[in-house]
Amino acid sequence: MSQTVAPAAPSATARRIAALALPALVVLAAEPLYVLVDTAVVGHLGRVPLAALAVGGTVLTLTAWLGTVVAYGTTGRSARRFGAGDRAAAVAEGVQASWLALSVGVLVALAIQVGGSWLARTLVGGPGEVADAAATWLRIAALGAPGLLLAAAGNGWLRGIQDTRRPLLFVLGPNLLSALLCPLLVYPAGLGLAGSAVANAVAQTISGGLFAAALVRERVPLRPRPRLIGQQLALSRDLLIRGVAFQASFLSATAVAARFGAAAVGAHQIAVQLWFFTALVLDALAIAAQSLIGAALGAGEAAAARALARRIALLGGLCGVAFALLIAAGAGLVPSWFSSDPQVREQAMVAWPWFVALQPIGGVVFALDGVLIGAGDVRYLRNLTIVAALGGFLPAIWLAYGLDLGLGGIWAGLTLFVVLRLVALLLRLRSGGWAVVGAVR
Repeated sequence: MSQTVAPAAPSATARRIAALALPALVVLAAEPLYVLVDTAVVGHLGRVPLAALAVGGTVLTLTAWLGTVVAYGTTGRSARRFGAGDRAAAVAEGVQASWLALSVGVLVALAIQVGGSWLARTLVGGPGEVADAAATWLRIAALGAPGLLLAAAGNGWLRGIQDTRRPLLFVLGPNLLSALLCPLLVYPAGLGLAGSAVANAVAQTISGGLFAAALVRERVPLRPRPRLIGQQLALSRDLLIRGVAFQASFLSATAVAARFGAAAVGAHQIAVQLWFFTALVLDALAIAAQSLIGAALGAGEAAAARALARRIALLGGLCGVAFALLIAAGAGLVPSWFSSDPQVREQAMVAWPWFVALQPIGGVVFALDGVLIGAGDVRYLRNLTIVAALGGFLPAIWLAYGLDLGLGGIWAGLTLFVVLRLVALLLRLRSGGWAVVGAVR
């Protein structure tokens, strides 16, 4: 039964951060870890299936980013209401976010059924084996989009009320099941690349159903409330625009990599999925920041929020350094886990030094993203992302294509994108203008 409680004001201690970040770490790692398993399984089917997964997986990542928009917006609003002592209102934010997520998920699934072939051909640069295989994978995997977005909304409101146990169970279980199904469907069942898509859709659907059941068990009103959904949409607008800037950049990167050949785009798939994996793992600190910063500001504790922001930024940098050391040590081994093709492995090593260098910078950036999202300072994040994408990442990507710089040019553009964000986020943190108190910003 939902009830109103007055939580204690959050403190900026390492133990408190870890209590939220570690379960979030498992949740965040589950999906990209499954994608890495998927990439390894499909990679041994050959160059064409791996390239098709690269294209199809990039499109599906766009749906995951839509889920991130829903989750992050919901976490901030729920956490502020929870910090102000109104748990019922915090859960109500989750109900409306779930209606929004389900609607968008159904639309995404229908759109990909209709336009999947066109989208695959556009990204690959024309018809062919890779485009056909990517379209088939996309149509099947897209059936899991409603569940994927429902799970994102569920993660959002549960993090807002600082419940980290249920998201852990609801995400980890289905993804473990899917990781077992994927090789079975691809090889013994003989479905090939399509088996990968089926396993993906199964995991997303089960996970979304578990989060929806959690809302029902809260025994709160479940009817849609258009006014509240409208408020969430207004908040999500800036996060959505920010997400579009991200996705335009990464879709462009995949499109350019595809024009360098199947080996290059296959290597890019390996490197970019490892990047997404490490980024989401480092984002565990950002999740803790969203929940704790939102609750602190909702409770009127601006000083505690500022202290927490500084500590999380430092922890993000330290975690990034640790990742960089691990990734550098695995340079000669890790790419071979995902492909037996020597040309793919050779191309992966072109991106590897950039991948290593990005870790410490990204650790701080992701942590501060979480701080500002938890504070509701999403307009600043929107403007920053647009400027960094249009002024750094996208020009660098297409310059790499024009000058035939290969994957090194693409990953240099990604590094520029992250460095620009780091500088601007540190300036914003120092200003303190983001720390506005109140139940809803």
